Amino acid sequence: MELSVYVDGSGGDNAGYGYFVKETGESFYEKKPGITNNQAEYLGIIAALERLGEQGNTITIYSDSKNTVSQLNHEFAINSEALRELARKAWSLMGKIPNLKIVWIPRAQNLAGKMLGS
Repeated sequence: MELSVYVDGSGGDNAGYGYFVKETGESFYEKKPGITNNQAEYLGIIAALERLGEQGNTITIYSDSKNTVSQLNHEFAINSEALRELARKAWSLMGKIPNLKIVWIPRAQNLAGKMLGS
């Protein structure tokens, strides 16, 4: 199955992250106060990969975080050890999904942002 997965996250006191699968309507959200925006974006992607990656699907993950998308696609360096740790976890999961793309989209097009109320 071909899946379009929209991820979003926000940092700060009301921090959280989640994803929305356009084709199935499946959604996930977890509150995690005290994390940064970038950590939340990574955690949203990791949660989606953990849930959907083992099913042999073709997956396109859409995120409105240019930094996270560029870092996971090896286009930007990662200067924070906390983010490097999350990236390593994401790359390990990504390696198990042969038909995976991670794509940047403008915030207005992020269906997860609308669903998660951010």
